[in-house]
Amino acid sequence: MRYLLSGGGTGGHIYPAIAIADRIREGDPKAEILFVGAVNGLELELVPQNGYTIKRITVSYLKRSLSIHNIKSAFKLVKGLYESNRIIRDFKPDWVIGTGGYVSGPVLFVAARRGYKTLIHEQNAYPGLTNRFLSNYVNNVAVSFDEAIKYFKNKDIITVTGNPIRKEYYQLTEEEAKRRFPDYSDKKMVLISGGSGGSVKINQAVEGMINKYENLPFSLYWATGKIFFESVEKRVVNAHFVKSGHQIVPYINNMPYALKACDIVVCSAGAITIAEVQISNKYAVLIPKSYTAGNHQEKNAFMMEIEGQGTVIKDQDLTPELLFSRILNGLEHNKLRMSHTKSSPAVDKIWDLINKCNENEV
Repeated sequence: MRYLLSGGGTGGHIYPAIAIADRIREGDPKAEILFVGAVNGLELELVPQNGYTIKRITVSYLKRSLSIHNIKSAFKLVKGLYESNRIIRDFKPDWVIGTGGYVSGPVLFVAARRGYKTLIHEQNAYPGLTNRFLSNYVNNVAVSFDEAIKYFKNKDIITVTGNPIRKEYYQLTEEEAKRRFPDYSDKKMVLISGGSGGSVKINQAVEGMINKYENLPFSLYWATGKIFFESVEKRVVNAHFVKSGHQIVPYINNMPYALKACDIVVCSAGAITIAEVQISNKYAVLIPKSYTAGNHQEKNAFMMEIEGQGTVIKDQDLTPELLFSRILNGLEHNKLRMSHTKSSPAVDKIWDLINKCNENEV
């Protein structure tokens, strides 16, 4: 069978699609799998790294207010619909699956209107604009949280699956992961990531913490985000930085290893990030991005705090001093954490849903 997958813009949309593709390949080794991504999207890098072919379409995001950008995006959307139609016509998929992000809009819309079997997955409790729109046309909607159901009109096509997480998070041991980071054997390893695009406020707080506390009792493995890397690196990397065992990178390609190896993580609070942290059994200092739709990151973060798996700092309250204090407290708390119960992977439920739909057609 042939499967066309689309999701992009951020790792929170891309990695679920990759996790689903991995499960399809496991269940059907002969399956033909093709991804569709946006021109210059992060998915153009991540998808091939994970062994899949990807084609590009022209598409851009929409701003929430009337602007020249939106007019340009409308023209790109027309082109993207045409390119999506051509890819679908040539590939002839049995299933078209979307995991959110504006790139999945034209692909899933064209597929649904042409009568192909379609499925979208929503990672957050508050669904994104693209998935809310597509839910009016597709055959199946998979959601991660019960709370998301109320935002969709057609409840009959909804299945609660949880978030698709890559199998490495379930299979990798902490001991295996730590061998990838031998430089952190003498000090606690603090993983810092502001999401796939980085976070200005997290970067500023970390930089301030390094400058204020010369002898930190832990070492940082710090992903700044690609667009911030060069400027941050110029300001912070010196002999003392290197001697302290800190490392700074633009992006973490081996996140399963980094999360399993670290002693605590400082991160934003996207739904996929939250799920990966939980599966890795780590305590987190969570700094939700305040500008996300429906403020869903803050809701995600406080859920973790209530469950005792993290502590929340709102980005408007974030300071170097507060960050330092929460990391120290978190490292102490981390010693006492309980083992996280690993539930059945969501990808299995999505694979079962696909097979059930196929059987119903026979």
